[in-house]
Amino acid sequence: MAATTNSFASFNFANGTNLPPKATLSIGAAVFEPGASVAYVPVTLNQQTPNTVIARVITVNGSGTNRAISGYQYKATEDVVIFRPGDPLRKTVSVPILDATDGQQFSLKLREAPWGANQGTASATVTADAGATATAPATWGFRNPRTFRTYGTLQYEMTQSSMRWSDAGWSGAWSTALSHGRAQPANGETGLYLDESLYPWVEPPLRYTDEGLVFHTQKLWSPITYNGTAYNYGSVVLSGHNTPSTHLGYGQYEWVAKMPTRRGSWPAFWLISTSGWPPEIDVYEGFGYQSYWDFDRHISATIHGGSGGVRSFQRGTNIQAEQAYGMSGFSQGFHRYAVDIGPEYITWFVDGLETYQSVNPFRGFRFYPIMDVAVKTTSSYDDGSGDMVVKSFRAWAN
Repeated sequence: MAATTNSFASFNFANGTNLPPKATLSIGAAVFEPGASVAYVPVTLNQQTPNTVIARVITVNGSGTNRAISGYQYKATEDVVIFRPGDPLRKTVSVPILDATDGQQFSLKLREAPWGANQGTASATVTADAGATATAPATWGFRNPRTFRTYGTLQYEMTQSSMRWSDAGWSGAWSTALSHGRAQPANGETGLYLDESLYPWVEPPLRYTDEGLVFHTQKLWSPITYNGTAYNYGSVVLSGHNTPSTHLGYGQYEWVAKMPTRRGSWPAFWLISTSGWPPEIDVYEGFGYQSYWDFDRHISATIHGGSGGVRSFQRGTNIQAEQAYGMSGFSQGFHRYAVDIGPEYITWFVDGLETYQSVNPFRGFRFYPIMDVAVKTTSSYDDGSGDMVVKSFRAWAN
């Protein structure tokens, strides 16, 4: 089941080129009675959200003579607030109170701008007030995260005995190039998507081991010129654009994989419309070219709308999954990355737990899958591992 209600059922998505506007998230002022054991601080949206909103909040000591200090008057609190489509517009953060007296105050603030929403009021005061009605908790109406399940027909399953790939790909084989070629310089990528049959002197970009199918990236010992540009790095991709058995309209895709750790590597599982880009659904991307990215703790999910090669919107999330969902170790072991594309919602999952949801602006489109590790760096590219290992991939059609 998706969200409990769909407030956007009548919205005009303009054939995948339009998306409802973001909601605005704010923190509200709160009061509690002196002697209370907990204060409830409201976090609100100004309207129904078309996508999951995630906000990290933290308490801050008060100021002036009536300041409340963590460890004395209240317990320092850091929390993650999640609104899913269909949820009520008001949630509360619970802050334990230790020994606050009348008039003492502290604050709750956003650690950074919320994911999936505009930022409204970023900080508000929480005050002990014997003469006011205490702020009430929000206790009902919130949907639990979904768990991944398949409810269609298994249409495709990757196995070592049946897995094939070639330059262009065909009905029984994936392509080792993207539909438009072996390079994406417009993305700032510095790697060339390799095929051992075309460049037999390179380290094999694809090989099976006991763990699974290894996507191997590399720094080339000698540059390879492609379309007039010299490439010093080797990327790797398998694209299903010429493999119809991997194409879905509505259904589920799931990968089981272990991520690389090398700075400059850019692993991804993504979907492109069979009618051309955009639309695009990014099931997972690992932004290893960004200094903040931690392969063991971060996950992402994104949709790109538009038509005819022109993007009209992009929306998604890029979160520290350990704090938000208790998940980590994505480069240390194998984890499940899945997406469920339904007529109303697109829902993302990691290890079977819902991590993001968006209304589906791409109704009626069909998609093909891509799995790759791009390279985006000019460094020595020799720290950690630049390899992604895919243990399994399956697709179910509804």
